[in-house]
Amino acid sequence: MEQRDFALGRINYILLAVSMAVVIIGFLLMSGSGSTDTAYDPDIFSARRIKVAPVVCLLGFVAMICAVVYRPKTEAGLPADADKGEEVEA
Repeated sequence: MEQRDFALGRINYILLAVSMAVVIIGFLLMSGSGSTDTAYDPDIFSARRIKVAPVVCLLGFVAMICAVVYRPKTEAGLPADADKGEEVEA
């Protein structure tokens, strides 16, 4: 298949996979044991769960948006889907 058969390029899919891994890491940082009716676990209010993990997830989601929008440059410095210098008659 040719490159133009796909909506995104290879680099876009790699960036999406890395972004998804960052989001999964953020959710793993949020996980852990919780408090029960009989025992209180103060770890549910740790800085890792309340501050670090949501920021990591947010960065992952922003990176996903950037991965979809990213358009690689060609050797000539033009976007990959730009016209090859063809003129359109009016």
